[in-house]
Amino acid sequence: MTAPAGPPETAAKPLRPRRSCLAVPGSNPRFLEKAQGLPADQVFLDLEDACAPLAKPDARHTIVKFLNEGDWTGKTRVVRVNDWTTHWTYRDVITVVEGAGANLDCIMLPKVQDAQQVQALDMLLTQIEKTVGLEVGRIGIEAQIENARGLVNVDEIAAASPRLETVIFGPADFMASINMKSLVVGEQPPGYPADAYHYILMRILMAARANDLQAIDGPYLQIKNVDGYREVAGRAAALGFDGKWVLHPGQVEASNEIFSPSQDDYDHAELILDAYEWFTSEEGGKKGSAMLGDEMIDEASRKMALVVAGKGRAAGMTRTSAFQPPEA
Repeated sequence: MTAPAGPPETAAKPLRPRRSCLAVPGSNPRFLEKAQGLPADQVFLDLEDACAPLAKPDARHTIVKFLNEGDWTGKTRVVRVNDWTTHWTYRDVITVVEGAGANLDCIMLPKVQDAQQVQALDMLLTQIEKTVGLEVGRIGIEAQIENARGLVNVDEIAAASPRLETVIFGPADFMASINMKSLVVGEQPPGYPADAYHYILMRILMAARANDLQAIDGPYLQIKNVDGYREVAGRAAALGFDGKWVLHPGQVEASNEIFSPSQDDYDHAELILDAYEWFTSEEGGKKGSAMLGDEMIDEASRKMALVVAGKGRAAGMTRTSAFQPPEA
């Protein structure tokens, strides 16, 4: 009797660095030009909140022009379209992907409330790719969680499509949707002694990690308060988030630093990986655990080191030390 076939193999999701995700209004050519020279890992050209309704149709074509003619070397190129409750979404996607799909990495979908909204975007992208001859499935999706319904459904949203790469927290709309008593986006509401965002961030992080996705924190609107940005970004980084939005050039450097491992941590992670590989080899004695200096390392250590080393490599860090097998 033949065993049933397993699930078809799918291509691994690209691990794109997203320490800093720069928002750029799609209707502002000067900002679109300047963004190309900033050291942000990701740039998303915005057709949603940063574009006035009357500016959206022209902004689509401006974005196409800049994607095709600009120099976005080293950056993940994303366009945020309008959400499905508007009448702009389908035309945003068609115009941008037909016009510049070959120079686009992802579409960001805001205000996602259920899995069907992600699947609808996936289907539309597939139809466009087939029509214009693009590789089917290459363009990824980023899902932005911005209200209570989206958070309640975040597990299904995170599993909705193989195109999905990130789950993003949108704090401003979320705060409004739950009637949070604050007008300062990202800051703690008065009268609450703990972290009002902890549950939200952890909920998004768990859904993302369960589906091998990246988790991104949203914007901090006090753009001149870099210390405040660092504090809020540090909270998300400590939990395990991969990056955060930046709205101003002054926030880019802070975000890249906060969401990268320190040099010492990166070097140590690489040493653990090399040491574990050697100790588990024939030459190293086929050991399941061993001592690296004063530290015992095992398979769990390897998994933890992989996370830190992966972030360091994605950030372009260079090792400053090397593993030396112990003398016999």
